[in-house]
Amino acid sequence: MIGGYAGKLLRVDLSRNEMWDEELEEAELKKYLGGSGLAAKILFEETTPHTGPLTPENRLIFMTGPMTDTAVPTSSRYSVVALSPKTGIWGESNCSGFWGPELKEAGYDGIIFQGKAPSPVYIWIDKGTVEIRDASHLWGKDTFQTDEMIKSETHPQAHVACIGPAGERLVHIACIATGGKHTRVAGRTGMGAVMGSKNIKAIAVHGNGKVPVVDSRSLRDSVKEIMPEMKQRGQKMAANGTANSIPVYEQLGNLPIKNWRQGSWPEGAQKICGEQMTRTILTGSYRCKGCPVGCGREVKIGEGKFAGVEGAGPEYETLALLGSLCLIDDLEAVAKANELCNRYGIDTMSTGAAIAFAMEAYEKGLLTKEALDGVELEWGDADAMIAMVEKIAKREGFGEFLGMGVREAAEKLGPRAQEFALQVKGLEIPGHDPRAFHSVGVSYATSNRGGCHLAGETHWVEIGTVFPELGWDKPFDRFATEGKGEVVAKMQDLMSLYDALGVCKFSALFGMRPIHLLEWLNNITGWNFDLKELMKTAERSYNLRRLYNVRLGISRKDDTLPMRFLSQRRGEGGAAKALPHLGAMLSDYYEYRGWSDEGIPTPEKLAELGLSDFAVS
Repeated sequence: MIGGYAGKLLRVDLSRNEMWDEELEEAELKKYLGGSGLAAKILFEETTPHTGPLTPENRLIFMTGPMTDTAVPTSSRYSVVALSPKTGIWGESNCSGFWGPELKEAGYDGIIFQGKAPSPVYIWIDKGTVEIRDASHLWGKDTFQTDEMIKSETHPQAHVACIGPAGERLVHIACIATGGKHTRVAGRTGMGAVMGSKNIKAIAVHGNGKVPVVDSRSLRDSVKEIMPEMKQRGQKMAANGTANSIPVYEQLGNLPIKNWRQGSWPEGAQKICGEQMTRTILTGSYRCKGCPVGCGREVKIGEGKFAGVEGAGPEYETLALLGSLCLIDDLEAVAKANELCNRYGIDTMSTGAAIAFAMEAYEKGLLTKEALDGVELEWGDADAMIAMVEKIAKREGFGEFLGMGVREAAEKLGPRAQEFALQVKGLEIPGHDPRAFHSVGVSYATSNRGGCHLAGETHWVEIGTVFPELGWDKPFDRFATEGKGEVVAKMQDLMSLYDALGVCKFSALFGMRPIHLLEWLNNITGWNFDLKELMKTAERSYNLRRLYNVRLGISRKDDTLPMRFLSQRRGEGGAAKALPHLGAMLSDYYEYRGWSDEGIPTPEKLAELGLSDFAVS
């Protein structure tokens, strides 16, 4: 058995009610590592350009990495991959908590689903034994109820990944939830809808195995050295969660406000920030397995119209998209909307973006009160926002179109609405403005899953995070154009590495560097990678995902941004007059990547990466 791996995948053919184990080959693991890297190879080989996202032929892949469930700090993550019903291209979401580590302890590095069960089922994996069980009694239950019921039927220490009613209804922004009230989600690109299309309500796992590590002493000693720095750097996030950054981002002109039209909102930002949550509704914190920080927020609302809200508090992206993007400064209302999204199983980011889009459409007369079933969708109206969360999750009225995403909703409303349907390749923009951080524009435009900050996290290096191993030891001018193509490509490769290994990206802010990942991977596996070879695995993964999209028709024509970001200044705040020069940065990016002017990886680049067999004609 190779260090860091359970050594096998579970294959499940739901149409045939068949399951089997598949052994992992070391050569393949060295080439792709795990997570979304290995999943990309599988999805590319086992789907075609004619595969439909919600058909039995699509694959739904859960994949851990070699660091998942080891002594490496924050090593609890896993990837969920499929052809996306949300975008029609590469679909990927990443999640943390305890489910991924538990899957490895149960004896598997990943699960690959194909086919469709004739009726609702859930999968029960217990210490290497696997059952497909009837889930008819769970259909219609929310994620909190499903988590509790399955634990009562299986094992109280089981961990459950499940969908809510939105996934059952095939809402395109449906997600996969774990942790019950301590919710963690695989949120973006509609992986919950793919799960629902296969009639899978949940996957429950329980194990007692131990991940093998070749040099556990060296690993422990090295981790022990960095742990004090990680805890010290993570103090603010431990105290106030990821929403700690809201006031700073508002000052920098990064916070999304009023569907990205408004540049400044200082009073509102203070009302929904992490410190305000800590002062008012916070009751505690929770952490993912192996995390020294613990950014998860436990909240409880004891009185008022939102009394009864209890469990996971909203994170930065949720507060930005369901809060400031909609001009809602009511923290308790956003906490209520967050709970509804978690229970129904829908992505808070796409939900908030869809509601903000609908608010602007209502303001401009393209949506009426009658079309919204009586909801007056005014800016800042928290009750209207919550009502629309319900309609999206239940596919009611115009909520059905909003649940498909802003691209599809704009097509329903006509050409004028497309002006303010802010998305890239069908995926709604998260809570970071490319006018405030110009590298973010290139990263959004070239992200394989569409509008995604996690693909690159490039704003970190424009704020002050340095990576000497990657060639820079000081921050970049956030409004500059020169050099941004290379920065974006390198950061995308680094973030791909985190996804392949199974490590939280926030750890980079806490002092974890590529050199640490290299040392620890070698400690765990017994391999002898150097940094160049390690980064090459990440570059290979990113290029393979790009090839998957190229096969589906993606090229330079799709690597763009909404016109609001390219031509409309914010007018006030920390990025009042800035506009990104996307064309120049994109050309530099392609040149650094070794892609053609059309954004296609060249034969020479594919040969260098060992991907010639995946060339797309």
